[in-house]
Amino acid sequence: MTEESIDVTPRRQPVQARSRERVESILRHAAAIFHEVGVDATSMSAIARQSGMSLASLYRYFPNKTAIVKAIAEDHVSRMESALRDRLETLDLMDAVDVLIDQFYEFYRTEPAYSAIWSGVESIPELRELDIRELYSHARDMDARLKRECPHVPENRRWTACLMLPRTAGTVLRLAATLPEQQARSMVSELKSMARAYLAELVR
Repeated sequence: MTEESIDVTPRRQPVQARSRERVESILRHAAAIFHEVGVDATSMSAIARQSGMSLASLYRYFPNKTAIVKAIAEDHVSRMESALRDRLETLDLMDAVDVLIDQFYEFYRTEPAYSAIWSGVESIPELRELDIRELYSHARDMDARLKRECPHVPENRRWTACLMLPRTAGTVLRLAATLPEQQARSMVSELKSMARAYLAELVR
């Protein structure tokens, strides 16, 4: 079986409350281990032990570690979108850029396993697909707003900017999350300045 064909579909869809709690426990403990030692160094056995279940029980819920990684990543995306969408609509464009950058940075720095999982996005096909879907979701939201507020910006340039800004910011923030706090904060500040300058030139 190649990497591209690995099954990452959870084996049990949690319907009953007990099953949902079991899945949430698995994901919570797995995230803590990923955060502590990284994804590559984590085994299914370690996740089972920390979750207080047998390895066989764990496999009844998830076929492999990649499926667990994907489930945690999907939860990250869902909560990030919920945290951002309503809030961004109440801000002007420049302030919205700052909030977007700050929110992603805080997730990278404080959310268990966020940095560990997303820093390895290119090595897991399922995460690449999820990452692209998230990128296009943010780009569509930004494009709709720019079209509404800055209709003079050419369509092709507007869409290119909507893809480029969040992707560039994400790349810089993934680096910042690996740095000492003071240096990381300086990098985030410079990123905001760059994004604001680019956006100001785009919409003038």
